[in-house]
Amino acid sequence: SKDYGCAVKTEWNHGPPSLSSGMVAFLFKFQGGYRMRELKVYNTLTRKKETFVPVTPGQVKMYVCGITPYNHSHMGNARPFVTWDVIKRYLEHLGYEVTHIQNFTDVDDKIINAANGEGVTWDTISNRYIASYFEVMDKLHIRRADKYPRVSEHMDEIIHMVQTLIDKGYAYVIDHDVYYSVEKFNDYGELSGRSLDDMMAGARIEVDDRKHNPMDFALWKGAKPGEPSWDSPWGKGRPGWHIECSAMSNKYLGDTFDFHGGGSDLIFPHHENEIAQSEAFTGKKPMVKYWLHNGFITINSEKMSKSLNNFFLVKDVLEHYSPDALRFFLISNHYRSPLDFSDERLEEMTRSLERLGTAIDNVLELLAMPAGAKSPEAQQLLETAHKDEEAFENAMCDDFNTALASAAMFDLAKNVNIFKNAVVNNGVPVDSAALSEVKRVFKTFTDILGILEDRWTGKKEDASSKDYDDLMQAILDIRQECRAQKQYALADAIRDKLAALGITIEDSPQGARWKK
Repeated sequence: SKDYGCAVKTEWNHGPPSLSSGMVAFLFKFQGGYRMRELKVYNTLTRKKETFVPVTPGQVKMYVCGITPYNHSHMGNARPFVTWDVIKRYLEHLGYEVTHIQNFTDVDDKIINAANGEGVTWDTISNRYIASYFEVMDKLHIRRADKYPRVSEHMDEIIHMVQTLIDKGYAYVIDHDVYYSVEKFNDYGELSGRSLDDMMAGARIEVDDRKHNPMDFALWKGAKPGEPSWDSPWGKGRPGWHIECSAMSNKYLGDTFDFHGGGSDLIFPHHENEIAQSEAFTGKKPMVKYWLHNGFITINSEKMSKSLNNFFLVKDVLEHYSPDALRFFLISNHYRSPLDFSDERLEEMTRSLERLGTAIDNVLELLAMPAGAKSPEAQQLLETAHKDEEAFENAMCDDFNTALASAAMFDLAKNVNIFKNAVVNNGVPVDSAALSEVKRVFKTFTDILGILEDRWTGKKEDASSKDYDDLMQAILDIRQECRAQKQYALADAIRDKLAALGITIEDSPQGARWKK
């Protein structure tokens, strides 16, 4: 059983009811009572916070735009996936059954260009970088989606959708290309909040005099030499960028689903075009109830991107910082806010995680001690844990505010450490029942945020390369100080003990160096 229940807004006399088919509000158990709270999410479409009400009671269906695998994933790629992993974890914490779909755009100009540059096939490039994506995202503790559909595997669905849009008068054929007519969709621009004229003035539009309107976008592109192609009613070719997500989300999630996510750079044109395609195809509105978009990662307040050549690859960052530190950095701000990348921030995250890890160690050590009687100190810690739990739930129910939720977690960690000192220094007895409840609360926090999960098993996260470098430099500095003070026997002992571990010290006029 769980320590919370869910119910519609109603009254009851005998405790919280079980999960209700009309669930929109949640009951959280605090200090023997129950408090009701609604989950609020900021909807890009309406530009306001709304109470979340699922399309299907008790279930959540969400689609997140995935990567175009033509290179290794960079930090800007990682933020939306960590964000949606936390959102998914929290929705499951609330009791929802979550269906999570995330695509791979494995047919794209950038992939084709990379393949031609290396003299390999397009799928060689996409398969290589899809494998790289999973390698780094697994390290960041991102739980796998239920399905990762690829464009290349859904040509039938894409072609069917394009033909339906032609039949309904929303699209037209020119030579072997098919274009969507934006003027035929009355609500075009609703998501981005701009008129068609404004979008035409501000957008970079490919010049093509054949199009009915400069803003019309390609649903299908006729085949060109050196490119992959598939048979279609309009000749050989491949899909345009936007149609893929409409076809795949419709196949796996239906005509209307709960959440669609991605970076804020996708609002226009990608998500705007998805809405136009999908709602014209199904004849139903809305395609998505809640559109959620995360902010950019910036470098000195400038957006991180491959096009600006100011990006950092996740795999490279993980050579210097732990996965937990990187993940915690990515959720340290509210997901809609920009996040400035720097070594200083990652160092700060590393120190903060160590404080949290020490508190976890203290909880486990206390629970391993002989159980004692209740005490005012233990009861105060328990009350603090419940208050922090309420603050954490308040923050997460307010548009998944991980920054405020983390503050509650740090408050609990601080009070755990205070209690540990009282046990060790003042002989306060260990109330194992209270400590078990404190552990439950604390572990709930770390499980939802996806950090320090191994710490609860007593296993510390592996050190990064930078950690080893810093440690070895400290040892070399101590050895050099021994030599300077003519404590040669001690300096040699340090060298010999390191040698036994497979580490060789090399002395040179420029100083000592080490190698494995």
